[in-house]
Amino acid sequence: MIPTSLPLIFHDDYSPPLPEGHRFPMEKFRLLRDHLVDSGLTTDAALLRPDCCPKDILHLAHDPGYVQRYCSGEMSREELRRLGLPWTPALAQRTLRAVGGSLLTAEHALKQGLACHLAGGTHHAHYAEASGFCIFNDLAVMALYLLESGQVGRVLIFDCDVHQGDGTARMLANVPDAITVSLHCEQNFPVRKAQSDWDIPLAQGMGDQAYLRVVNDTLNYLLPLYQPDIVLYDAGVDVHRDDVLGLLDLSDAGLTARDTAVLEHCLGRDIPVAAVIGGGYDKDRARVARRHAHLHFAAATIWRKNGLA
Repeated sequence: MIPTSLPLIFHDDYSPPLPEGHRFPMEKFRLLRDHLVDSGLTTDAALLRPDCCPKDILHLAHDPGYVQRYCSGEMSREELRRLGLPWTPALAQRTLRAVGGSLLTAEHALKQGLACHLAGGTHHAHYAEASGFCIFNDLAVMALYLLESGQVGRVLIFDCDVHQGDGTARMLANVPDAITVSLHCEQNFPVRKAQSDWDIPLAQGMGDQAYLRVVNDTLNYLLPLYQPDIVLYDAGVDVHRDDVLGLLDLSDAGLTARDTAVLEHCLGRDIPVAAVIGGGYDKDRARVARRHAHLHFAAATIWRKNGLA
């Protein structure tokens, strides 16, 4: 396979060590990079390395006191329990770097039409609170930064993670030009759902055909309705039938079909897409990394098909 010039964003900070047996698959980011390089889709040298997100940009979405408390390692035991991750300097560095990676993804998407992060999608983080492995909400940060800087007039967040994007919904509830859309399994975390602009709860066990029909119908309705200047796409693979935190029934082919459909709907209307990988959980870390790679392979195919290479 000939490497693509599709903008792919990654940093070696993305997989800091966690305690042995921790359920969060932190290795998946490094393994995703390795898989994309080994498959010939890209080279390590071609990957774009982000800077850490500046604090003033983080403050557009998050309480400055919370940002300082996390970055300095002053989180309470209860806060860390809700987060589900231990605090370390390496994880704090990784967190700032990953939000910077999502910002870089959005900037390249606006310039080139499409860009994909090898991380991101931390949609459970709230204004002043961590939750569900999410510390800072990169989707909200991207949306608010792009709007505040005047780079776009309207953002649509299309969140296909199996869990509702509750943090994103609450943080952007009073931002009329940031449209939050969440397709999620109704019987899954979080128990207390937020109110997105568009919540699309899905029945447990939904498979490829029914799921893709919902994706297509939703985009066919919402993209002409809002005509966003950019779509922020959370391509969570915890919708896969073998995901340990999922409850839906998508196959590998279903993941590829979903990612292809989302990108084609947007690019077919000349709407740039910044894609992040979202959730995906499996004891076999390499297997979940390969699931995430469906996004990048689909994006590379569409990149060439649209003559963007």
